[in-house]
Amino acid sequence: MIVGLDIGGTKTAVVLGTRRGEILWRREFATKPERGFQSFLDELLGTIRTSTAMSREPAVAISVSIGGPLDVARGIIKSPPNLPGWKDIPLKQLLSEKLSLPVFVEHDGNAGALAEFYFGAGRGFRNIIFITMGTGFGAGLILDGKLYRGTTDAAGEIGHIRIAEDGPLCYGKAGSLEGYGSGTGIAKLGFSMFPSLWAESVSVSEIYAAYTAGSHEARQVFERAGTYIGRGFALLADLLNPERIILGGLGMRIGDAFLPIAERVFREEALPHTSEVCRIVRAQLGEAIGDVASLCAALEQGGFFTPS
Repeated sequence: MIVGLDIGGTKTAVVLGTRRGEILWRREFATKPERGFQSFLDELLGTIRTSTAMSREPAVAISVSIGGPLDVARGIIKSPPNLPGWKDIPLKQLLSEKLSLPVFVEHDGNAGALAEFYFGAGRGFRNIIFITMGTGFGAGLILDGKLYRGTTDAAGEIGHIRIAEDGPLCYGKAGSLEGYGSGTGIAKLGFSMFPSLWAESVSVSEIYAAYTAGSHEARQVFERAGTYIGRGFALLADLLNPERIILGGLGMRIGDAFLPIAERVFREEALPHTSEVCRIVRAQLGEAIGDVASLCAALEQGGFFTPS
């Protein structure tokens, strides 16, 4: 049995799962990072102890999926933008001391890639890119069958790539891929294109609702976003030559609004011998991906994975 922790800026989920990615128990609570880390940790520990009390079998590890930047090996949280004030938090050490179990920590994009590689749309392939499409825009990379983290655990920060000369300001750059591919960026794009129609506080879900209702303006927003997302996918495909680009988050939920144009642009922009072997697909695990991903730090780093 593995205790999985999916720690996000809005919510934190604690799950009990198996080496085969089966989720047997789950509880969720609001993260509320503004209350301070110690208050969060107290609630987290209480929820973990509840989870282990529910299990007939003892837990063998704690596995954490959390946004970066991170020191993965030491399990230190380094001021993630969605967790303000959590600076240089030795999460791995704290959990290990309190719970007397081995603790493994992984970047949420990498954990999502591993989840789809082990149990989802990446199963059976050696080269996949998992795209996180939510508040931010990033990637987890499986290359030649292995997770690739990079020199400083920063591989996959594709949202920082400048994809256009100008555009929504996200990730510190106007025209970044995050500015055109994240929920935050698409909302900003909608406001900048049609300020008389949407307020600056508009959300991507509001624009998508307008799209499904037949709004011509919303369609233009998603067409522009899809154009740059497609260019981003082509860049990744030409660089890394994957077999699958797997979409989480918005790609699963509202992909119908931008994926047709993104795929068309991808085929036009990428080299034929890379685009021909690469399919863009939605995450097979669907809304369960965060829970399954939370187990994957232990499955990968601790060697607990058992193929079904």
